[in-house]
Amino acid sequence: MNFFSFPLIFLGIIVLLSSFFTVKQQSAAIIERFGKFQSIRHSGLQMKIPLIDRIAGRLSLKIQQLDVIVETKTLDDVFVRLKVSVQFVVIKDKVYDAFYKLDYPHDQITSYVFDVVRAEVPKMKLDDVFVKKDDIAIAVKAELNDAMLEYGFDIIKTLVTDIDPDPQVKSAMNRINASEREKIAAQYEGDAARILIVEKAKAEAESKRLQGQGIADQRREIARGLEESVEVLNKVGINSQEASALIVVTQHYDTLQSIGEHVNSNLILLPNSPQAGSDMLNNMVASFTASNQIGEAMKQAKNQKKPD
Repeated sequence: MNFFSFPLIFLGIIVLLSSFFTVKQQSAAIIERFGKFQSIRHSGLQMKIPLIDRIAGRLSLKIQQLDVIVETKTLDDVFVRLKVSVQFVVIKDKVYDAFYKLDYPHDQITSYVFDVVRAEVPKMKLDDVFVKKDDIAIAVKAELNDAMLEYGFDIIKTLVTDIDPDPQVKSAMNRINASEREKIAAQYEGDAARILIVEKAKAEAESKRLQGQGIADQRREIARGLEESVEVLNKVGINSQEASALIVVTQHYDTLQSIGEHVNSNLILLPNSPQAGSDMLNNMVASFTASNQIGEAMKQAKNQKKPD
């Protein structure tokens, strides 16, 4: 064998091996022959003509995601940044369109996202942007599907994953939220305080009612006891006036005794002579008599003023 044949054999082996290539799962390879499209090869071991055919490119058939940041203005003149995530896939039967019709599909998708978002968001107020973010995503998906299907791309889903207003606007929104919550808290505290006041007033009213009822019952029992005492004294020959004087004197000295039993009681000056009880009774009878006379005089004067 000639010595110069070894390089030729080695070169032939290299050329033979270069005619085989592999395509990964969920991907496609585009084969060109002399710069012209020849075929599309899918996953597995594939073969091409060495030095004539070449692999022009490879496309992934997996679902891909493109994140687009769009800054725009809302209806209430607030600048906001939206992050729109577009999930798309190359259609297996349209690999040729996806490879040859668009040089930069990501740029094309980004342009459509910008166009739709800047057309939809300026129609909404900032609060509506948060509430209707799904409507924005649906509008972007509809626009992209109509535009990209022709180029071999299927838009799986679009998501508005972030809404970021200007920092000053966010700070103002937080202050408004805090003020609203403080207002609600103050209302609850006021309601609680009002309920406490009402319940306290009811308790005091009930206490005073019961206290008044107790005093009335006490006085009623005292009057009944005095009446019984007078009846008992009358039975032993003591008339009503003398019985009343005796009862008043007895109550007077009972009071002096009760005051003396309390060491820390305040100083009270009371008459303590034997005739003090009788004087007190006479004064009370005279006072009641004068009051009755005044009442009768006022009643007669009132009757005289009435026309005949």
